[in-house]
Amino acid sequence: MCTYTTVHADMDGSAKGPGSAWFHAGRATVYFDHPVHAMAEHTLNIDLTDPDGDPARRVALELTAESARALVAAIQEALAAVPDELKV
Repeated sequence: MCTYTTVHADMDGSAKGPGSAWFHAGRATVYFDHPVHAMAEHTLNIDLTDPDGDPARRVALELTAESARALVAAIQEALAAVPDELKV
């Protein structure tokens, strides 16, 4: 295992998981390591979970570094377009 740093971020949102059921997404765990499924040697892995809920209910992403940077840029661009009074 070659995880360099594991970062946890508390968050407040919702995610759609297995069986198309929505659940509270209260934590993001982000790390760079070997993927389980993606066809890449290493990926940025993001797990969205509810720390107070069933640990099996999660959404997992495995992104190449390039894809992860593109996602960050897209998030920043989308948020920049929203009026400040709506970003609470």
